[in-house]
Amino acid sequence: MAAAPPDGQEKVIAAAQQIVKSLANSKNAADDMIRILSGFDNRFSLMSDLFPAAGAPDAAAGSEPLPEGDYAREGLPGPGGGDGFGDDDDLEDERDAAVEDALRLVEQWDSPAAGDRLVFESPEDAEEYLAAAACLMGEAGPRVEAALQVAMARLEEEFRQLLIRGTASLAAEDLHASLLRRLSLTVPTFHSASSVDLDCPSFASHADEGDESSAAGRWSSASDGEISPYLISPDTVSTLKDIADVMLRAGYGPELCQVYSEVRRDTLMECLAVLGVDKMSLEEVQRVEWGVLDGKMKKWIQALRVVVQGLLAEERRICGQILAADADAEEECFTEAAKGCVLQLLNFGDAIAIGKRSSEKLFRILGMYEALAELLPELEALFSGDARDFIKEEAEGVLVRLGDAVRGTVTEFANAIRGETSRRSLPGGEIHPLTRYVMNYVRLLADYSRWLNHLLDGCETELENGGDNADMTPLGHCLLILITHLLDKIEDKAKLYDDEALQNIFLMNNLWYVVQKIKDSELKSLLGDNWIRKRRGQIRRYSTGYLRSSWTRVLACLRDDGLPQTTGSSSALKAALKERFKSFNLAYEELYRTQTAWKVVDPQLREELKISISEKVLPAYRSFVGRFRGQLEGGRNFAKYIKYNPEDVENQVSDFFEGKKLNA
Repeated sequence: MAAAPPDGQEKVIAAAQQIVKSLANSKNAADDMIRILSGFDNRFSLMSDLFPAAGAPDAAAGSEPLPEGDYAREGLPGPGGGDGFGDDDDLEDERDAAVEDALRLVEQWDSPAAGDRLVFESPEDAEEYLAAAACLMGEAGPRVEAALQVAMARLEEEFRQLLIRGTASLAAEDLHASLLRRLSLTVPTFHSASSVDLDCPSFASHADEGDESSAAGRWSSASDGEISPYLISPDTVSTLKDIADVMLRAGYGPELCQVYSEVRRDTLMECLAVLGVDKMSLEEVQRVEWGVLDGKMKKWIQALRVVVQGLLAEERRICGQILAADADAEEECFTEAAKGCVLQLLNFGDAIAIGKRSSEKLFRILGMYEALAELLPELEALFSGDARDFIKEEAEGVLVRLGDAVRGTVTEFANAIRGETSRRSLPGGEIHPLTRYVMNYVRLLADYSRWLNHLLDGCETELENGGDNADMTPLGHCLLILITHLLDKIEDKAKLYDDEALQNIFLMNNLWYVVQKIKDSELKSLLGDNWIRKRRGQIRRYSTGYLRSSWTRVLACLRDDGLPQTTGSSSALKAALKERFKSFNLAYEELYRTQTAWKVVDPQLREELKISISEKVLPAYRSFVGRFRGQLEGGRNFAKYIKYNPEDVENQVSDFFEGKKLNA
């Protein structure tokens, strides 16, 4: 029983299948023709595989062939490759006509009449030109070969122009804010002068500027509502893939890869410059003043994260889309495009690592080490083969040298503490700037315990043994050494004060500051409670030393020792008492004058010291005045000797250690 004749659509598809199968000399060429025809009418995408695997039934048989008469009436080649009447010459004629049309189209675009117009300015022109180039593949003859070379040269140049024009114009705030938000990156937080300040405008406000089409061409909304950056717009990627497919099939892969690599390498390097990472030699890095270099190191840390987790990840994605037809070409193009950007980042890190060491660089170097160590696995994963091995070796080398710089800088810092030679004593015995600097520095080091424990573990440094600290981590041991150096230096600086009492106040203030910095931070877990208890005991000893050295002479005036017996001459006792009160007044007034200008920094410690003074002095003074007031009362110049009531002394003690200015 004869099959029902196909309807109009099936006739068109069946006829197109037969044309493609007759003209195409390979499965790849057939796929190209089907894709190009589908651009004109999507019904052609329904055509089946025209080159089935060996032993498989002909996929074209999925739809009933036209009856022989219909092929003839339509003027189409028959299912056997003939014209429906068995004339094989018609097939050759059809093939020659298609090649001739392709030649004319390529030559037309190469003529002066085409001017500076680009084929890919029009989707229709682009599809026709790609179809013509595909048609010429596999054909012989000088004219065909010349035309194919011309077509490939044009495709190469227009591929270049599309890459350049289709690249999104990214500003620094786009690269930072949008990529960081999309990837949920975290930027290391530094303290005080090293604070990272990433103040970028939101993308929403940025995108509202200018026309909507421009913003839409640069960005798209991701499914999670965040902003997803396109280094090349999606429409352009699709067109670039079409060109790449044809050039790769034509054997022009090397030319294609060269163009892609050059353009994308330059684009990525421009992005790096936008992120603030400039190409600098070792000599240039060494000459830059610290304030400028600090900013460049901060930008490097941010840029490394944006480049690895944002730019290169996106570059890998679009490279895979454009060059999907050839995995080797994809790998070569990505490697050549991305390698320069990565090496420039690593070269800067290397210049910092081998540069002159100074304590202020340490936290930036630690930040660089941390960022590279965390991102190294992701960086390696972007590459493969020899390129991966090369990048891994380079990055690991930089990481090792940054680690060496960290260890060396810690040693330099320890030496700097021991070598501090300033001879200026602070008025009032307040906290020395060295104490503040070292403790803030040490406290920041504790924030990097993960990496410093790794870097300092078992390393040979110039830091000597810190005593009975076998249970400490490598970082705890290191910090103990630094703090010990500091306390030794503070002991030395206390000797700059002639007054022993002020020496004790100075030591008490500085040790209190050290203990507070440790107690209120991660340092406490590194050094332990026992260390803190011992230092608090030392603070109490300094307090006792102050009381002894300051008030012993005052209290000696209030003792009965050396006074004439009351049974003796009343005039002798009065004379002795006048001398005692006079000595007390002079000693007390000198203490009041000087020690109200001293400063005990901690309010609680200050009050405890005042209470200790009151507990020692007031009972003795009250008792002495009570017992001997009557001996002088009523005599001449009574107020000259007993100048202060006990209540006066009690009130005046509250003025001590407040840091009041001395009267001129």
